[in-house]
Amino acid sequence: MLDTVPLQSRFLDHAEYYARWSGLAIGIVVAQQLIAMDSDDIAMPLVFAITAFGLCAVGGVLLGDALTLRPEEAVRTASLAPRLVRDQVPPRMAPLILLQAASLITLLVIGAVTASADPGKAGRAGRVLDVTCEGMRTSLGPWPGLYYSGPMFAALAVGTPVCVWALRRITHGQGDDQQRRDRAWAITGAWGLLVSSQVLLVVLMIFVALTEEACAGPLGAATIAAISPLSLLGLFTFGWSLVTVVAPRAVDDEAAGEGDFDDE
Repeated sequence: MLDTVPLQSRFLDHAEYYARWSGLAIGIVVAQQLIAMDSDDIAMPLVFAITAFGLCAVGGVLLGDALTLRPEEAVRTASLAPRLVRDQVPPRMAPLILLQAASLITLLVIGAVTASADPGKAGRAGRVLDVTCEGMRTSLGPWPGLYYSGPMFAALAVGTPVCVWALRRITHGQGDDQQRRDRAWAITGAWGLLVSSQVLLVVLMIFVALTEEACAGPLGAATIAAISPLSLLGLFTFGWSLVTVVAPRAVDDEAAGEGDFDDE
């Protein structure tokens, strides 16, 4: 007689992984649909696609964390040392992601302040950058003004608080140190996907706008030189975050080799 309990147990043991992978898969499908939608603006579907992918990744990780089985302890013990969120998140990558988030907000604010309305598109303020090229007014775009940055700000306003709440809940919740750090790293990776993907998109928009015509001048060249390292950092962080969401223990195992975690 077949016993279905082991199969059910195995499914529950890995439910958090299935939820994370499903979030990524749904994000990819939704992003593909948004990119393919009919629009006379090539940038806005990309903005929606990147934003939706990041939010789906965050949602999948949060769902996976809710489905994570807590270890049953015969005797509960309490430590005198308070648990801190910073002790659960990746010590090297978390500051880099925070730096990217601050850089992203700075770029979006600068883009919103410097953006102008597209003279050829009524009702679309904040989508181009007006410059003077050979004595004539020229509009460069797409520029990350409020027209494009609105969905990005909204995604950060939604994703960031729920990730912070999840990290605090994990830090002060049940479970052993290894499990808490696994879950905290997954949450950090999901937020890293949301931030780094938007950083790459904003940097791409600025680069395309400033190189569209030879009108950006020295200030434009300096801007491109300044944001180039940010794009490389965004690529690295995006790759790390993706690996961490897919298999956070693979990253933890590397840290365990350095003595930061206990072996299972």
